[in-house]
Formats: sequence, C-alpha cells, structure tokens
Amino acid sequence: MIVQTSDEHYMRQALKEAELAFKADEVPVGVVVVWQDRIVARGHNLTERLNDVTAHAEMQAITAAAEHVGGKYLKECTLFVTLEPCVMCAGAMHWAQLGRVVFGAFDEKAGYRRFGGALLHPKTQVTGGVLEAECADLLKAFFKRKRAL
Repeated sequence: MIVQTSDEHYMRQALKEAELAFKADEVPVGVVVVWQDRIVARGHNLTERLNDVTAHAEMQAITAAAEHVGGKYLKECTLFVTLEPCVMCAGAMHWAQLGRVVFGAFDEKAGYRRFGGALLHPKTQVTGGVLEAECADLLKAFFKRKRAL
C-alpha cells in the first residue's frame, strides 16, 4: 500500500493541475494517475473551454491513462483527484476498474458518496481527505471570485 507521504506528494501534483484550471476560469479540479510509481496521466477540468459537461478532470485523465497503459482497465493505477468524484466520474472509474482512488476535498453536495458510495468498482480502495484543506481552499477561492463578478 502507498504510504501517506506519497499520497501527499501526488495530491500536490493534482493540485498543480487544479491551479491550471483555476487560471483558465474552470472549476479548479485536478487529477494525476499513477502507475508503477510514475505519473502517467494528468488532467484538469475543461468543461468551459470545450463547452462539454463531461470534460471533467477525471474523464480526461482516465482516457489518457488507458492510452498510456495500453488497455481500458486501470487495476494497477491510483487516481489522485483534488475533489471527491461526482457520480459520472465514479461510474467511469468503476468501468476502468481503478485500483485505488485518493481524493482531497469532500463534496457533500455532488460527490459520489452522497448516493451511497457503491458506484466505484468493489475492489477499488478509496482514501479521502488527503490535503483536504488545501484542495478545499482553492475551490472556495474560485467560487468566491465567481460570486464577486
């Protein structure tokens, strides 16, 4: 199992992706996918840029990771995301059979756990709350800025 310091390291990489989204006026969610101790995919929200409600960070990263590993199943991969995945992304993670999901901030309104939490593949391990405050602070800053406009 991956030790906490590694979780924090990779979550900081996901936060860098979230900061790119923030700068592009996208909801600041970032993702990295790790396979064999290497980041093989990165992503951040592109819903505004692409005018596509499905262009969530996780969807971008799952597609890139599958291409990198050469198959649709990501059983040996860990996905690090700065915000608890939504139902759509949890469903995609289920079909990709991700080995592990690590998220930062909890999403009480739209996170997959709100809907029972059984959307991920039964073998997927989940860790929540890694660098939670930092991940949540970036989201809060984004929405505060939006409300001020």
